[in-house]
Amino acid sequence: MDTAFLITTFVTLFVIMDPIGLTPLFVALTQGMTQAQRRAISLRACLTAAVLLTLFASFGEAVLGFAGISMAAFRIAGGILLFLTALDMLFERRSKRRAGQAEEADEEDDGQDPSVFPLAIPLIAGPGSIASVILLAGQKPGLAGLATVVGVMLAVLALLFLLFLSAGLFERAMGKTGINVISRLLGMLLAALSVQFVLDGLRTFGLANW
Repeated sequence: MDTAFLITTFVTLFVIMDPIGLTPLFVALTQGMTQAQRRAISLRACLTAAVLLTLFASFGEAVLGFAGISMAAFRIAGGILLFLTALDMLFERRSKRRAGQAEEADEEDDGQDPSVFPLAIPLIAGPGSIASVILLAGQKPGLAGLATVVGVMLAVLALLFLLFLSAGLFERAMGKTGINVISRLLGMLLAALSVQFVLDGLRTFGLANW
């Protein structure tokens, strides 16, 4: 086993996925949900991201190319969708839609399930993560290299899942007011991040040079 490649892969994927940074965002996106609902959402998000990243690590740019989609276009689309989520967080639309549902917390609202979007896509398995697994798998062609990349990716996702499970402790420590403040701050950060995604995509097309 190439230890240097293993360390490089772990550091790269850990920084790109940012498990520590995603935990407060998970709290904001699942505010008011029960522990069971959060566990189910975190599991679905991590499994969805694992499948997508494994797919891209295995087949690389051919997956997007087959559909006629460039990485730049994927980045722009992800940025736009992420911006819509940021608006929800900034104006508390998500919290208002959940008002009055406390007594029915055991019933999942599929329309408000953030596991696939925006958690799995584009926050976990976003353009950065997809590009990283494609490049890392390309550095070590063959089954051994692919197994290393996929194995490390699953390890990072497992760590992310454990941090998501501790979201309840984080929420209790911050309180409702603290979570609302964090939700709005993260909404602003998400809005900025989404704009950066779009600008990066436009820059690739040569339409933005700043």
